[in-house]
Amino acid sequence: MGNLSSSNEKKPLPIDTIFKLPANLPIWPQGGGFGSGIIDLGGLKVLQISTFNKIWTTLEGGQNDLGAAFFEPTQIPQGFFSLGHYSQPNNKPLFGWVLVAKDESNGALKNPIDYTLVWSSKAQKIKQDKDGYIWLPIAPNGYSPLGHIVTTTPEKPSLDRIQCVRSDLTDQCEINTWIWGKDKKIDEKGINVHNVRPSNRGTQAPSVLVGTFLAHVGEIKNSPLPISCLKNSNFMSFSSMPNLPQVKALAQNYSPLMYLHPNEKFQPCSIKWYFTNGALLYKKGEEENPIDIDPLGSNLPQGGSNDGSYWLDLPKDKANRERVKKGTLKVGLIDNISLGKIGEHIGDWEHVTLRISNFNGELKSVYFSQHSNGQWLDASQVEFQSGNKSVTYSSLNGHAIYSKAGLVLQGVSDIGIKNETKKSDMVVDFGDGFEIVSGEYLGDEVVEPSWLNFFRQWGPKITYDLGEELKKLDKVIPGLKLPNELLGEEGPTGPKLKRNWNGDEV
Repeated sequence: MGNLSSSNEKKPLPIDTIFKLPANLPIWPQGGGFGSGIIDLGGLKVLQISTFNKIWTTLEGGQNDLGAAFFEPTQIPQGFFSLGHYSQPNNKPLFGWVLVAKDESNGALKNPIDYTLVWSSKAQKIKQDKDGYIWLPIAPNGYSPLGHIVTTTPEKPSLDRIQCVRSDLTDQCEINTWIWGKDKKIDEKGINVHNVRPSNRGTQAPSVLVGTFLAHVGEIKNSPLPISCLKNSNFMSFSSMPNLPQVKALAQNYSPLMYLHPNEKFQPCSIKWYFTNGALLYKKGEEENPIDIDPLGSNLPQGGSNDGSYWLDLPKDKANRERVKKGTLKVGLIDNISLGKIGEHIGDWEHVTLRISNFNGELKSVYFSQHSNGQWLDASQVEFQSGNKSVTYSSLNGHAIYSKAGLVLQGVSDIGIKNETKKSDMVVDFGDGFEIVSGEYLGDEVVEPSWLNFFRQWGPKITYDLGEELKKLDKVIPGLKLPNELLGEEGPTGPKLKRNWNGDEV
């Protein structure tokens, strides 16, 4: 059977602990549907469930070779029904949820007509608490399954244990992060369990994450996937979005803290500080006559595209240029070897994104931007301070943001860009001077600042002979290959031109 016999010496796994935020959630300001517990998607009401009954556990394979656990949602209110089970790697505390649904249109939900056995652990040589069976519902015509059921017996589950959703209320989803497989990495021929996410994501996308998982044997070659996500037909009403007082309360409760390295010379700055301390607006063909920028950016060109007609740069005189540069410069370093001009750019935008549940206002995950990419982490994997404020660390000189102090090497083999973080007395509370710059989805009248619609470069194009700089570096470290992002010298563009403004982070 391959089962693990019980033993008094069994060590607890991280998933045996249920994660909770350090501080209790406050009572959010009233108004609208945010934080009300139930969201009306139009024809279907959904509720977030975070209470589970563990069904089956594997004790090897997957992340850190610790296995994974599979759960059934419990304490489902009357009138609501399960859409699928939940799974999570064993290498972190239990912190998950799935949506359950209530039919509000007399036909939004239906029982499956049968089940297909996707995979069974019976006779598999793996450590597990018992045999596990993963089932995929077969939906009636015009309906879609949104998740799997896991059992510990070979008998098919009863048809009323899960509901399928009418297809017009669903949307396509895609594979996201890997949860588990029999080996320590994805097996292209074996069983794999993945989180899924909506294919269509972003602030203007109606797709809704369900919280279920996808189990499949071998590569997924067919599109769409055999399970779907939900679709919010009431999307344009923004009924579940927070209003202005609620946004301010969320910022007060969750605004991250960012530690700068004790040797950091280049400080972050606000937009107003950048403008009032000498940043200048340049126009192509009139480079010798730059103009001062209004503290609110009201004289910046609006809209258009990043066509090279305008850009921002630092003061021309050396003293002021160096003074302002200390709030904006980004320079890449390899170990203690300077890259010279390579990787230098001015006016960079760094950010942390918080993903918060519209059901109850609970922080679910944090995104740490790191150069041209970044990383999502569950709240259970984040350090907290002063209640529910997540702690972040800005890397020395490079300003990539990480969740822990230490050293991250970005590159190949043992050579790369050194991202070093450490706590110091220099700490930034993102909530200080909190400002809402766009109210498009808040249901409130918020006037966007002019600088937000400046679509050109927030720093100059650094001009130098890249080949010559690389030759200098090659004399110090022969054969060195730098990350591609260091080879671009264009000044960064503003936040509205980033993929996360209307889309997702990754």
